[in-house]
Amino acid sequence: MDLRIQQEDKALVLAVAGKLDTLTAPEYESSALGLINEGATKIVLDMAELSYISSAGLRSLVVTAKALKSKEGALLLANVAGSVRDVFEMAGFGAIFATYDSVPAALEAC
Repeated sequence: MDLRIQQEDKALVLAVAGKLDTLTAPEYESSALGLINEGATKIVLDMAELSYISSAGLRSLVVTAKALKSKEGALLLANVAGSVRDVFEMAGFGAIFATYDSVPAALEAC
């Protein structure tokens, strides 16, 4: 997994690439929670280059969203596609998370 961080006017954009699974979810979660503890309240997770997500990855997204909600913030997902979208739909996560077709669309929603 590769995680890139970019500060935008309305939110912090985290671009995740590769796999978000049992091996990589703890690293993602630690990074995301660290950013939240440093003051981030709006995070757009760019999933354009995410090729796979497991239940551990889904769980870490829930942990991130709950941490942001406790600070009156939000986690917005962008570019959820392919097999990752299939997993989201099967797990019912489309109803839980706000998803957008692009990072600019997610940032506009902030």
